Amino acid sequence: MEIFYSDDIRDGVLGLAAEEAAHCVRVLRHRPGDAIDVFDGRGNLYHCTLLEADRDSAEARIDGKESGWHSHPYRLTLAVCPTKNLDRYEWMAEKATEVGLDVLAPVFGDRSERRVLKGGRLQRILLSAAKQSLKGAVPVLAEPVTVKEFIAGLGPADGSLRMIAYCSDEVQPRSSIMEELRRARPGEIVVLIGPEGDFSPEEVRAAMDAGFVPVSLGGSRLRTETAAITAAEAVYLSLI
Repeated sequence: MEIFYSDDIRDGVLGLAAEEAAHCVRVLRHRPGDAIDVFDGRGNLYHCTLLEADRDSAEARIDGKESGWHSHPYRLTLAVCPTKNLDRYEWMAEKATEVGLDVLAPVFGDRSERRVLKGGRLQRILLSAAKQSLKGAVPVLAEPVTVKEFIAGLGPADGSLRMIAYCSDEVQPRSSIMEELRRARPGEIVVLIGPEGDFSPEEVRAAMDAGFVPVSLGGSRLRTETAAITAAEAVYLSLI
């Protein structure tokens, strides 16, 4: 299935920006009168008829709409510390989107080696991965903050499941992420994934004070990006 993306939707007509129009017209050779499918990145799929098309722009008439297209029955926020090698973080963002992700929140830990993250390229990766995997919604990319700022900015738990993947037992024993998911069957999930040097004990205590449960992702020592994907897969396999 081929789909296009548009955030320019008005009065029964939508527009394709230059990159999407070029792909539609030059690569796939669509012409006015052709039927195309377009998603808006917010969970809606539009069945359309192409009205005007050239390599720089295109317009299509909206003939039908599917709400909640290819959605999943939970809302997952991954708060992940950016890796020293940014390619690994971008790979994680792509694969987590393919599995099922709603919010990617970059967070800087006390032990993080990377302290700067530019979001433009990452946002494009999230969009591309959503298109490729036929997701109706593109994950939200949150503004980077520190781990403690992220925790402090959360509201009341209100039935959500908050988990922090922590490598050490120095704060308290950890439960299995799969056990927590199967027990709680939550609709809203937040998972904190630390940097290469793990979270500091102070960060873990702050998370626990905010209702986070320390969890294990298994017996292997995982890289940050692998831990994030493992958590996304655990949520997907437990709740789909």
